[in-house]
Amino acid sequence: MLAFWLLMTAAALSLFGAFFHGVFGGRMYMDNINRTDLEPLSKSLSLVSWHVFTIFLLVGGISFLLVGFGLLSSIALYPVIAINLLGALLFIFLGLSGHKELMKMPGAFLMATTAACGYLGATWLV
Repeated sequence: MLAFWLLMTAAALSLFGAFFHGVFGGRMYMDNINRTDLEPLSKSLSLVSWHVFTIFLLVGGISFLLVGFGLLSSIALYPVIAINLLGALLFIFLGLSGHKELMKMPGAFLMATTAACGYLGATWLV
């Protein structure tokens, strides 16, 4: 039963993240990007890159739900867990390597928490 709730927590973090990242974060991000002198193609590619992560969060959230409800094998979560863990480590590494503004963002905390809940839920499920 605890495994189920851990997976639901990971799903909620991912799905909330997808919504916030895609809607509010996307607007804030593009407002900042549009004020730069980047070429239009660079602005468009930047927007695509931003929303690829939004899609990752959405797919991850759905995957956690499917495993939690027994509709998908828990082995399917390990790539999602790994991406969350590596993403958290990237935030921390870059934040400590001169990009201090990253340490003010919730990305590292949310991705690490999602990875931990997902991993514990997936391993305790079996």
